[in-house]
Amino acid sequence: MTTKQADIIHCIDDVPSEAWNLCANPGEKTNYNPFLRHEFLSALENSRSVSPETGWQPFHVVLKEEGEILGTVPLYLKNHSQGEYVFDHSWADALHRAGGNYYPKLQASIPFTPATGRRLLTKYVSSDIESLLLKSCLALCEQINVSSFHFTFLTQPQWNLAGKHGFLKRIDQQFHWKNAGYNNFNDFLSDLSTKKRKNIRRERKESLRNGVSVEWLSGSDIKESHWDAFYNFYTDTGARKWGSPYLNREFFSLITNTMAEDILLIMCKRNHKYIAGALNFIGGNTLFGRNWGCNEYHPFLHFETCYYQAIDFAIEKKIGKVEAGAQGEHKIARGYLPEKTYSGHWIKHEDFRVAVSRFLEDERSYVEQDIEYRQKHTPFNSNVNLEKFIDPSSIKLE
Repeated sequence: MTTKQADIIHCIDDVPSEAWNLCANPGEKTNYNPFLRHEFLSALENSRSVSPETGWQPFHVVLKEEGEILGTVPLYLKNHSQGEYVFDHSWADALHRAGGNYYPKLQASIPFTPATGRRLLTKYVSSDIESLLLKSCLALCEQINVSSFHFTFLTQPQWNLAGKHGFLKRIDQQFHWKNAGYNNFNDFLSDLSTKKRKNIRRERKESLRNGVSVEWLSGSDIKESHWDAFYNFYTDTGARKWGSPYLNREFFSLITNTMAEDILLIMCKRNHKYIAGALNFIGGNTLFGRNWGCNEYHPFLHFETCYYQAIDFAIEKKIGKVEAGAQGEHKIARGYLPEKTYSGHWIKHEDFRVAVSRFLEDERSYVEQDIEYRQKHTPFNSNVNLEKFIDPSSIKLE
């Protein structure tokens, strides 16, 4: 009888990329997630955007049987809570004031990427393997004596599995655009209320009024000069929002070398110079909006570049959904509707766990009420059947 063994690796390149990717993106192409790829995670590590020095020490779990890799978990030991988009700073502060240490903690996530995806990556569809991976993570928690362990931006099935293993269940919301089989942007606008339709047309016109043009770049069309311009936009935005950009310049060159076909770079030009840009990743049936920046201000150019151009691309390429990143209630007026996001949290200290559990119970109630309210106040015409946009799982928790 063979025995499955879980190993911890501190460099993703110690796992063959083919073996990792067979776990990361098995099955149907529609479920393909570019952020789970070995190439994406390797670029983060090899650029040193992710490293012990930046507070993200790789602790990846690899489950093997007779040398065959059956499952993996992208896992990191962290000494801060930056770059996660599921906020637990108040938890850290509370435990510190009570005389405890919140850091280090373990984080199963894709660094700097608030996009839903599997975190228990399995080569075969198997809840048993998922459970073994999860138990291996919990055993690691005890072995290295961390205060807590966090799965962030889980799929709902894996969120429910984590709950069965004692994880506290947390929800939040993002705003996603759904493609109802539109033929063009005007087809989408026809589903909106008259006021919202007029506002969007005005914003699109105003954003390009000063001679701004837009380019879509993907694959071999993306050159180092494009990344030079985009990185200037990205670092300026990062410095203004959170003080220090998470990704360095080398990261963008590395992903172009290994996964350029998964990248959509939307660049804006005026007077023959690039002035703004938005980085997107192309999934099996989802366009993921990630980073934006500019060095000239033009009214509504942010909306045009990040939201409307993404919708245009999704319609043209017959992509089912646009995920435009974390937060942003202003997206609702532009046709993006709320969807739940899921995270699971294991807390070692029993009294602290009880306190966090009570907090999450109240928070879940608030989030559900907020989503319900937003789903009753959408920008769509009253005669539009919203069932074609709203995921049933966003209405009632299991």
